[in-house]
Amino acid sequence: MKIVIAGGTGQLGIILKRHWETTGNNVWILSRSKHCPEEKIIEWDGKTLGGWIEVVNGADVVVNLAGKSVNCRYSEQNLNEMMASRVDSTNAIGEAIQSVKNPPQTWLQMSTATIYSHRYNEANDELSGEIGGSEPNAPDYWKRSIEIAQAWEATLKKFDTPNTRKVALRSAMVMSPDVRGVFNVLSKMTRMGLGGPIAGGRQYISWIHEFDFVRALDFLIDNTDLTGPVNLTSPNPIPQRQFMKELRTAWNIPFGLPATKLMAEIGAFILRTDTELLLKSRRVIPTRLERAGFRFKYPHWGLAAKELVSRKI
Repeated sequence: MKIVIAGGTGQLGIILKRHWETTGNNVWILSRSKHCPEEKIIEWDGKTLGGWIEVVNGADVVVNLAGKSVNCRYSEQNLNEMMASRVDSTNAIGEAIQSVKNPPQTWLQMSTATIYSHRYNEANDELSGEIGGSEPNAPDYWKRSIEIAQAWEATLKKFDTPNTRKVALRSAMVMSPDVRGVFNVLSKMTRMGLGGPIAGGRQYISWIHEFDFVRALDFLIDNTDLTGPVNLTSPNPIPQRQFMKELRTAWNIPFGLPATKLMAEIGAFILRTDTELLLKSRRVIPTRLERAGFRFKYPHWGLAAKELVSRKI
């Protein structure tokens, strides 16, 4: 297959490119970087049409991962940049698909599991899950992340692409041993003795192993009846305290210092990130994937953590 990955030089793009090239596919990358030494990396600005649309013409699949990283302080400027980068790039991909003579069969558009509400009891899925933004027990500014996610998906939805199937990838954190990934950050904390519960550790963590992430995208490409939002997450989200305990076990670290909410806020400030990533309870399950017949290789975090550690050492 010919596969185009927009925003493909980040962690997820690297994972997908590695997987699809290993399985014999022809992978092209759209990147905003002006220093693209590789032959199949094409420069774009992430918002306007240009010569890059020629690589979209005749592609089998387009995957749009473009968007400013959420690993930053949620200042007004950063939130505006998050919104613009996601909406603009999605608009550009949609316009390209509509303009080319031979549009792709499938458009896989990145979204986020953060679109769901912060809650501890019932799990959120695509069929009956609660979209967040109005939870009484969540900080008001968390609502901005929901608005960004909704605008992202609304931009995808507005394009009429009769020859191109559209899927919104509501992905949880993708765990891989790559240096730029979240697993690397959590592992560093754990090995420093800081991998304990945060603010009590009741908040749920949704995650997906990189092997299941790439297998799920292969599954979505092959199963042409799946459209709309699809959750990409392990079927077994767990509370943060248990998540870190199992990570400590995988690293053979006997203890992890707990952190209060205030400590988490101070730590997030120092790291130039935001506490939503640490404190929001993301209890999300992949109902549509499983009902369609997808089977996870790593459905439980303990087994996934051990496999990732084995490749990190």
